[in-house]
Amino acid sequence: MKKLIGVIFASLALFTYSAKAELGINVGVSGAMGVFHATGQENENGELSSDDATGVAGYGSIFLEKTLGDRFVIGVDYVPSALESETTETVVEDKTTTDTSTDTTNKVQVDFEDLTTVYLAVNVTENLYIKAGYVQVDVITNETLGTGSTYNNTDMDGTTFGVGYNANFENGLFARIEGSYTDFGGASVTASNTDNKVSLKDLEGAAAKISIGKSF
Repeated sequence: MKKLIGVIFASLALFTYSAKAELGINVGVSGAMGVFHATGQENENGELSSDDATGVAGYGSIFLEKTLGDRFVIGVDYVPSALESETTETVVEDKTTTDTSTDTTNKVQVDFEDLTTVYLAVNVTENLYIKAGYVQVDVITNETLGTGSTYNNTDMDGTTFGVGYNANFENGLFARIEGSYTDFGGASVTASNTDNKVSLKDLEGAAAKISIGKSF
């Protein structure tokens, strides 16, 4: 993921030297608040259990764009900080023999890192725009399991769609408000020393974003 981010930013930076005179580069920062919903499923020794959860997250990002004529914009948006889930704790009963069992406590927490969006925006009017893009995020699992096993990290990718309003000011400054919907798809990880599998399905959410930036 970090290599992908570097390539994207380097590619867009090349446009800076050739397009500064054309006023074709936009840079800026954004603050967003989103509501996300996901369904999780665990397969433990053939027994399936599932649960769903909804959470609210606030985060900041930076973006770099290249305009293509008067109507089109390509860009990349990057969230430098991790989005951290709450820690989920469960107590399960593990059989030690046919007649005895012990209680085992499992704790799981997930970090979503390097959230990156590559997008294309189309100016519908002078101020109103719509956008669509590809989203990728690294999923870092942090767990303490009674079995002593661990889960590998993975990544998720999906799509995003949004609509926004852009206002231009003097000296190339601009401000935006935007609403978007993102579907991250799903991912599965398997425990290191068992066949237990955890699947994250239907991670999706809606977000409202405010941005400020400057055009060059």
